[in-house]
Amino acid sequence: MKISVKVKPNSRENSIKQVENGNYEARVSVPPEKGKANEKVIELLAKELKIAKSRISLIRGESSREKLFLVEE
Repeated sequence: MKISVKVKPNSRENSIKQVENGNYEARVSVPPEKGKANEKVIELLAKELKIAKSRISLIRGESSREKLFLVEE
């Protein structure tokens, strides 16, 4: 399953919520450098979907705010 996430780095808190059409919006408190924000988004997605972090991989948008993740079922 593919999940589209819009990321807002340097936020006050870490949160993720589902918006229209099954897309997600993530707010992370870490800066978007050296993949730290991507790691935090994967952590939040795993917690939201109640799956292991290892089952989620970033397939597009490594340096963009619009990201596409692949979730192994």
